[in-house]
Amino acid sequence: MNYDQLKLSSQVCFPLYAASRLITREYQPYLDKIGITYPQYLVLMVLWETEGITVNEITNKLILNTNTVTPLLKRMESQGLILRSRSEKDERKVLVHLTDKGRKMREDAVSIPESLVKSLSTEDMKMEDIIELRDKLNTLIAFLLKKANNSD
Repeated sequence: MNYDQLKLSSQVCFPLYAASRLITREYQPYLDKIGITYPQYLVLMVLWETEGITVNEITNKLILNTNTVTPLLKRMESQGLILRSRSEKDERKVLVHLTDKGRKMREDAVSIPESLVKSLSTEDMKMEDIIELRDKLNTLIAFLLKKANNSD
């Protein structure tokens, strides 16, 4: 029996997993300067795009479970970055709003994406290659989400 398909180098999932972990590590020095973690950065990006959304909307955009996001939001609230409140229209829904500190952090973070991409650009991987990779990964994510939603 041929077990080549079980080699780590044959897997699709491992390079994605490893790249994700390594990219997150590359972000850390930038995020340390503004005092947040990578998951907090993701939440802030969602809120900078659309403030005053529900916890469920945040979990959907980040493709995370509520039990992962809720503790994260609690920490962010204790840091003064966000405020959580019950919806007046539906008490089951919790709305998340940025504080002034959370809004100001956007200015501190605005240069992070470009700085990161520049730091990753080399002779072998140009900025255009990184953008193309991002677009292909977004296509893969959309396909996998659609597939998951159809199986529910």
